[in-house]
Amino acid sequence: MTYPNTAVASPLLRFHRLRDSLFNELHTRPFPLIESPAKVCQFAVLHAENAKSAELGHINVLCTRYSVNPPAMDSNCYYQNFGGFEFRWELHTEFSTYTIIQQSQGAEPFRRSAMELLPAEWLSAIPGEIINGLNLEVLPAPKAEVTTEELNQFFEGHRQLSCYARDKKAHIWTAYRIHSDGLGRFLIYNLKLNPCQTGRTVRRVLELETYRMMALLAFPVARQIAPEITAMDQQVAAIVQQITDIKDLEDERSLLTELSALSARVGQIVSDTNYRFSATEAYYDIVMNRLEEMREKEVAGHQTLKEFLSRRFIPAYRTCKAVEADLEQLSERIDQASELLRTRVNLTIEAQNQDLLQSMNRRSEIQLHLQQAVEGLSVAAISYYLVGLVKYLAESARSFGMDLNATLVTGVSVPVAVLAVWFGLRRLKRKLKQVSTY
Repeated sequence: MTYPNTAVASPLLRFHRLRDSLFNELHTRPFPLIESPAKVCQFAVLHAENAKSAELGHINVLCTRYSVNPPAMDSNCYYQNFGGFEFRWELHTEFSTYTIIQQSQGAEPFRRSAMELLPAEWLSAIPGEIINGLNLEVLPAPKAEVTTEELNQFFEGHRQLSCYARDKKAHIWTAYRIHSDGLGRFLIYNLKLNPCQTGRTVRRVLELETYRMMALLAFPVARQIAPEITAMDQQVAAIVQQITDIKDLEDERSLLTELSALSARVGQIVSDTNYRFSATEAYYDIVMNRLEEMREKEVAGHQTLKEFLSRRFIPAYRTCKAVEADLEQLSERIDQASELLRTRVNLTIEAQNQDLLQSMNRRSEIQLHLQQAVEGLSVAAISYYLVGLVKYLAESARSFGMDLNATLVTGVSVPVAVLAVWFGLRRLKRKLKQVSTY
């Protein structure tokens, strides 16, 4: 069929290789269209090893059994009508969701689950571990207002929460408990929702529960490492106090070694928990966003979903954020203490170097004095030998008939020899100094 105004793409346009995938991202994971009444079952599975290929292979087994088209091996989501129910699979970063939607005939809520439409052996062989499971019933608006007593049987006697959603177009009931079938339960009375609005509301409830559980994965981690962080914080405080009592370089090195070990341990904890805490932040934002999108209105005598979650979920999230902040502050305090200690070590080393230089200066002065003394002795010794040679020459001259007073010549030669030797040594020192400067 040809539609009017259908344009033909120009071959002159060069589109970016990611243009189509980025544009179509808006259309991925569409919400389902749900007519009331309906049964919905969803469970979220944490990824196992080789999650995508393993899960797609497992879904292919189900498709073969029901003779329906299987998903492509590069798919991140899969939606298929299996004849009597709709099967939906979506791959996320850390988990996958399996959703079964069945149009019911208004049977008693939660008497049967949509999950029972799938083979038991197939369900038990799903790769990974289930982190969240939920049964959800969508019913038409009741003819008369339902009471808590009437709903007790559907929630196995647990205390219920209730709220109006979507500007009072839906009435939601839940107990926020795991029931005897191992899943949670939500009951939605459709007051004024069309199938599109019903599908969006159901999807928000399912996402609210899945992302709530994913956000809480960091809570046990936070509680586990919190005592260790407190102990390390006290250890750092004790080290800082000991810095003022340091006596020698050995104490400084010992404290610096201790701080280095603490820094390494904190770095390991940060590396192990950084992704988990960051994911919790993202999941928490999604949960709060889904709560806002539901536009809850209070039902007299009952807590809303947001009120209930603010009692424990939000404090658990804040605990994770507090532990993350404590870990970051501890790392900063260790760095500051290490820097302070290194500065002190450097000052100590500089003081030792200064003492060493002063000691070397004193030794140089002593050597200079010794050298000057040796030089004086050298002048005297050399002059003595020169005068002795002059004396021998004077006495030898008399043997050749020269009339010389050997004693007088020897006496006169003494100052001449001393001066000559002194000037000679001084000149020699000057030349040696010039050679050393080159």
